[in-house]
Formats: sequence, structure tokens, C-alpha cells
Amino acid sequence: MFDNKETFKSIFQRNLVSKLGKPLEEATQEDVYHVLGSMIREYAGQDWATSNQGFKQRQDKQVYYFSLEFLIGRLLGNNLLNVNELELVRDSLADLGFSLEDVEEQEADAGLGNGGLGRLAACFLDSLASLGYAGHGCGIRYKYGLFEQKIINGNQVELPDNWLEKGNEWEVRRPDKKVEVKFWGRVETQEENGRYQFVTKDAESVVAVPYDVPIIGYGHPHVNTLRLWSAEPKRESSLDTPSNYYGYLDYSRSVESISEFLYPDDSQYEGKLLRLKQQYFMCSSGVQSALRTFNKLGLSYDRLPDKVAFHINDTHPTLVIPELMRILMDDQGYGWDEAWDITTRTVSYTNHTTLSEALEKWPVSMISKLLPRIYMIIEEINKRFCAMLLDRYPGDQERITHLAVIAHDQVRMAHLAIVGSHSVNGVAALHTEILKEREMAPFYALYPERFNNKTNGITHRRWLMHANPKLSHLITETIGNAWITEPGKLNELTTVSQDASFQEQFRAIKRGNKERLAAYILDHTGTAVNPDSIFDVQVKRLHGYKRQLLNILHVMHLYNRLKNDPTFDIVPRTFIFGAKAAPSYYFAKKIIKLINNVASTINQDKAVNDRLKVFFLENYSVSLAEKIIPAADVSEQISTAGKEASGTGNMKFMMNGALTIGTMDGANVEMAEQVGEDNMFIFGLRADEVLNYVHSGSYRPGELVSQDNRIREVVEQLIHPGAFCHREGEFWDIYDSLVAHGDEYFVLRDFAAYAEAHAAIDVAYRDIPDWTRKAVLNTAQSGIFSSDRTISEYATDIWGIEPVSGYWKG
Repeated sequence: MFDNKETFKSIFQRNLVSKLGKPLEEATQEDVYHVLGSMIREYAGQDWATSNQGFKQRQDKQVYYFSLEFLIGRLLGNNLLNVNELELVRDSLADLGFSLEDVEEQEADAGLGNGGLGRLAACFLDSLASLGYAGHGCGIRYKYGLFEQKIINGNQVELPDNWLEKGNEWEVRRPDKKVEVKFWGRVETQEENGRYQFVTKDAESVVAVPYDVPIIGYGHPHVNTLRLWSAEPKRESSLDTPSNYYGYLDYSRSVESISEFLYPDDSQYEGKLLRLKQQYFMCSSGVQSALRTFNKLGLSYDRLPDKVAFHINDTHPTLVIPELMRILMDDQGYGWDEAWDITTRTVSYTNHTTLSEALEKWPVSMISKLLPRIYMIIEEINKRFCAMLLDRYPGDQERITHLAVIAHDQVRMAHLAIVGSHSVNGVAALHTEILKEREMAPFYALYPERFNNKTNGITHRRWLMHANPKLSHLITETIGNAWITEPGKLNELTTVSQDASFQEQFRAIKRGNKERLAAYILDHTGTAVNPDSIFDVQVKRLHGYKRQLLNILHVMHLYNRLKNDPTFDIVPRTFIFGAKAAPSYYFAKKIIKLINNVASTINQDKAVNDRLKVFFLENYSVSLAEKIIPAADVSEQISTAGKEASGTGNMKFMMNGALTIGTMDGANVEMAEQVGEDNMFIFGLRADEVLNYVHSGSYRPGELVSQDNRIREVVEQLIHPGAFCHREGEFWDIYDSLVAHGDEYFVLRDFAAYAEAHAAIDVAYRDIPDWTRKAVLNTAQSGIFSSDRTISEYATDIWGIEPVSGYWKG
């Protein structure tokens, strides 16, 4: 892109003048960001066009990855890294008086996702492009993200996340690629040439306009597309009367709401309806767009599965299946059997949960009214599927009802996704086994060939090379740079895990990252942090099964010990939390309040501050994660065994040399197999033990309260005014969940084992060389958890695609 620093500085200053009319001395940090972003986008534009033209000319099979979330984070630094200009631009900007890190802060985190689901999708897009696959994202261009989190008096307060306030430097609006999506109306049947035709009359049309974001592959000119759809009203020619005018305004507001908010509140009917609208809007737009590209190949739709793969990320995009059926039958004239064969060979599905409450269901009345033709197709799918079940299990009506796509006046989206696809994958070995043996066992019995595992991964380019550049450089100096394109080669670090010189450099980098995070915490909270303390981190979505509650109860216990025994000797510990609770998730918001109460008390108690501090960092995001993860010593991955499908935060911490304290859940199991349990801190119930408790009903948390003084003390502190409870019964809801309502997530059952694991951490950290050895081994064994490995497995086993012709790796 630039031959040298002088070339960059010359072109950059010329762009400042031509684009903004400003000389260098008048430029702000924001000006620098916008000009630099536009330069990268223009540079990538030629490769973007060339890539798309190549897909068409070679007739490459293309993957369309449908996801309601793409948590892509900031793109400036990542794109500079991928075009191999990060260091040159950083140094050049410094010569011009600007800090690249400060310039990156001018970019808003894209409000396109919430948690692991969306971040996984973003990592997958990076790997698809970097490995040279023709693979694109399909999502919604939300005007507002989930919310901006503020902590006021310890409580979460939600503010609008207006991430597009200053525009999006990376997107290109493509009005020429717009499509129409139709809602409501009625279906009329007519016979034509001996075939029934289904026509939807009086439908409400919505215009879907795509905004394309280039996804630049690492180290070579391969650029894929993240296509985000925005809902716009269809222009009306008849606005000559006031009634038409005001009717159009109502229609316009209704349409624009479709792409306004990520996850609108669905506690009421209107919110549920809006979510369903969003899902169909994304699915219909994406399918129509992909088929328009396919049409340019001039091939029969019989060849669609050879040239197109639709992948649905969780159940949100499941309406891809009936939408593809609708187009094949109503627009292309295929009969049911032919259309069904094409559809099932084209669509694949990833399941992301073992929680039954997270498996989407929609009321029949809602789908049938909003999407009448789509519902007719779903109804026919269910009818034919149930007929097949009846042949296989004659008289077993209970089994048929259990498996049906439609039952109890609800459409079950996970069932539709399994029935209508050729591949169903879990996202960690344990998760997939639970799906096959428990949650989806009847479907596994029907379709054993469809089920497979694809353990999640993370892009090491963002989470190691960009987030932790000094460690990245040390690795390259030590083992060469082959690991950048072949992350499995990180295992060569094993040979230096006990080398004193390497350990010293490794520790110095960790210390520098901790100092950087400590400066951020001081700046945002006003409280100083000791960078020599153990940074113990739990950052993830706030949910009962992720057990932030177990963590903070243990912190309360540590504080109690320090107060009761001033001689209690522990390595100084800084506990760091970051999480958003869904606005309607009352219990999760109470846990945030508890964490902040505990933090307030502990951080103001000078008697313990040399040994214990607690922070809840507000508005957790990708960019904040990039500051936190490289600084962590301990990674908290403590979900109730059997509840976490995989996790990806666990992999990011491992890659950056943090040691995991965790249950045998999700991908923790495979991490333990890779690095060895001796280099982690494993505790607690296993998934089969949790299941046995659930089935037997034998768990009695009240007995633990009466038997364990530590547990009794912290539980009573939830409801009696004192250090952590500021008014009588402030945390009755949490107390009741543990004692009166059966402790659903086995927080108290695992408390003792968790405390023992933390005691083991305290002992282990005192042996600095051995702790460093363990940390290095975690980094060394993390390469297998790169999303490059995951995407290669998807490409080979599910999508049937290969890197495009002429792709050069490196």
C-alpha cells in the first residue's frame, strides 16, 4: 500500500486537504481516523471488485453466513494489520504528532452484536477471507446497538447505543442492489398449466437496501463482503391527500423500526412481532440477493447446492429454509420434492445452546398472519415430516408431537432448522455429545449423518497480533513468523517455556499490559490498581449459568477472611468484571448491583486495599476486551457444567497467557486436553453429575448453608444490612434463588471446590518461574483454537468449498 513512511506521510497529508480541506496542523484525531479509514477502503476497493469478479468468472461456490449478530469491533487497526501496514502507519503517524492508539479510539464499536454468538461470526468472516474462501456475512444494519451501559449508584442503566452517529467509514451503500420483502397480506391459489400458483395479495412491501463492508483477508488481496440490510419504506406515488400522507408516515415509521434496534424488548406482543419481522427481513433479503448473484452464472437451480451454501448461525435465521422453498416453488416453478431436495442440500445449521429456553418458538397465529405464504410452507414441511414419523413410529403420537415442527400452537425453529438442513453442528465436543445424547437425541436417531462437531475458534490476528503486539513480536522473534498463517505452530513455544530469558521477556510484556489496563481503570474509576497483583478476570454476558454470582460470593468470602483475620496471607488480588445484562433480565441486573456494592465496600476499605480490590468495568465491548484480555493473569470460565455450549473468551485468554480457573464445560474440556489439567485450575461438578442431580432432585442447597460457615456467612450478607447489603433484604431475589428456589445453577454446591481452586492459584502464583511456564504453555497450545482451524473444518466437512484459484497463503 505504501513503499515507506515518507510515501505514506505525503499521501496522507494530500488526502487531508482533498477530503477535508485541512492542513496537517489543523487536523483532529477524528479527522485522522476518517482520512486513514477512507485511504484503506479505497486501497482495498480494487481487490474487493477483483475478488467479486473472480468469484463470478470461476463460478466459485460461495458461502453466505446468516447471523443476527456480527460483533466486528473496531476495524481500523485490524484492517491495517491485514494489509500489512500497521507498523508503518503507527510510526508514520507518530512522526506527524499523532498516536495510532488515540486515533483508533475515534472509531465507535459497531453496534451489531451482543456476545459470543456475534463475535464468533466476526472471527469466522476474518478467517474466511484470510484463508481465501468465498464466504460472506449476511445481517442487519442496526441503527442502534444493544445499549450503552452506564453504572449509576451500582445499577445498570441503559442508554441508546447510537454507534452510527458519526457515520461508518467502512460501509458502502448499494441502492442498486436493493430487494423487496413482503409482510402481511393474504395468499390466493390459482391453477395455471395444470399447476397450482400461490400469489400473495395486499402485502406490505419493505425495501431492503444493502450496506456492504469489505472483509479484508490477511496478507493477500482477497476481500469478501459483510452485507448488512437496512429497511426503508417503498416510495408511494399517491400522497395527494392528508389521509394518504399520514398513513404513509405510520407505514414509514413501522418499516424503519425493523432495522432500528438490535434485540428489541420482546416482553410484549409488539416487541415479539418486531423480532420476527427482523428475522424474516434478514433471511428474505439475503436469500434473494444470493440467488440474484447465482442467476448471473446462467445455471439451472438444480446446481444451486454446488454453487451456494446458506449457513444459519443459531435459530434466528431459520426462515431461510421456507423462504428458499418459496422462491424455488413460486418463482422458479419447482415442485415440492425437487425444491426440498435443493433446499436441504444448500442449508446447514449451527446450534449454540443446550438451554431449552433459548430454543426459539413462535406462535402460529403470529407467523401465519405476518408471513402467510411462509407459514403455509412451514405447515407443509411439518405435515410431511410427521407423516414420515408416523411410518417410522406407528402409533407413537407422543414421540411425533415431541419432534414435530409445529406443536402446541407454536413453530419450533430448532426443529425446522434440523429437518430442513443437511448438517447440524455443535460448537464443542461436550456440547455436541449433549445434543446427540440428550437435548436432540430423537433427531440424532433419525438423522445421525447430519450431526457433527465444529469446536469454536477465535481469530489470532485480532486477539493476539493486534490486541497484544509485543507478545506477538516476541513469539515471532523466538519461533519465526510461520505461526501467523499456521497458528498450530505456536506449539513450538513449548521448547522455551522454561527458558529464563524468554520467561523474563514474557513477564515484562504481561506487566506492561497490566500497567496499561491499570491506567484505564484509574482514568475511568479514580481508583489505583497494583499491577503486581493477580488480575483475575471474568468478562462475558451476564447470565445465571455463567455464574458471576459464584465469583462475587467468593470475593465476599475473601473479604470476610481478611477482616476476621488480619494476618491472613494472600497474594494481592484484583478482581475485574465486565458484563451487560439484558434490559429485561431482572436477576442479572441484581447481580451487577451486588458486584458494585462489593466493589464499593472493598475499594474504600484501606485495611484490605493492599491485598484486595474489585472493579466492574462498564459498557464491556470488543475494544475494551482488547485492553483487558492481554492483561489477565487468571481467566474465570466457571459456568455450570453442561450449560455453556463452547465459549470463545476462554480461548482468547488462553492465547494471551492467562491461566484458566474453570469447570469441565464447553471448550474448557478440549483446552484441558490440549494444555493439560496441571496447567489449569479445574473444579466443580461434571456435566453428568449436574444431570444426575437434576433428574434425582436430590440437591439440597439449604443443607450446604447450614453445614458450611463460609457459605452461611455470605448468603446471610445478601439480606442483612452490612458491608454488602445496604438495606434490609436488598438481595432477597438472589438469596431466594440460592436457598428457597433450589439453586438452579449449583452455585453453592460448587462453592467449596471453587474456593479450593482459588487457594491453589494463590500458592501457584508465588512460584513465578513455574507460573510463567504454565502461562507460556497455554499460549503455545492455543493455536488449535484459531478460527482458521474451525473454518477449514466447516469448509471441508459441511460447505464443500476450497480456497479460490490463485489464492496465495501468506
